[in-house]
Amino acid sequence: MKRFKGLHGVARAQDRYQHDIVVNSKVVRLADTGGSQLILKTQHNGDCNAMAKLPILEFPDERLRTKAVPVETVDDEVRQLVDDMLETMYDARGIGLAATQIDVHRRVVVMDVSDDNSQPLVLINPRYEPIGDAKEPLSEGCLSIPEYYAEVPRYLKVKLNALDRNGEPYELEADGLLAHCIQHEYDHLEGVLFVDYLSPLKRDRVMKKMQKRHKLMNDA
Repeated sequence: MKRFKGLHGVARAQDRYQHDIVVNSKVVRLADTGGSQLILKTQHNGDCNAMAKLPILEFPDERLRTKAVPVETVDDEVRQLVDDMLETMYDARGIGLAATQIDVHRRVVVMDVSDDNSQPLVLINPRYEPIGDAKEPLSEGCLSIPEYYAEVPRYLKVKLNALDRNGEPYELEADGLLAHCIQHEYDHLEGVLFVDYLSPLKRDRVMKKMQKRHKLMNDA
């Protein structure tokens, strides 16, 4: 998921919400913790391998339509993947990245909805379910669809189950921006893009815009 430009995008949308979440039955307010509760889930435990910035696939690349497979064992290879994904996401000024977007079709997601990159969250084999039926549209962007934003209605509150960087299971309840980001990134693991929620006409316009972008890049 992509940060918005200026003060009215995803990077600032969190100001609209309390950002209370529940981790393993404990309520955590992101704004009050400085991210410490969530960073505990992504500590490196001494394994300081160099991180790499990876190329991000862009729409309409068909590889983005591949459904990711579950991670069987969270080992050093997966932890290195997590670290590389975080480095790639931060470098691209994103707030979420799915392994599908870097052409690794495993069920791994990283995100950080904070303004200062202080609250990394790792989701391995994530599953979520909505809490209630309420939905709200929020304008979304995507690292795989640069410079395009559109409103997408998503559940206001969700319950997430996933494994952290060390393979430990956790449960989390999220609302607002974090809930939107979880749903957006989960879609990537299913081969779904946020433009799929748009009308065929709008989606076709986005495709033509991206094809023009790629042609200009190739001709440069």
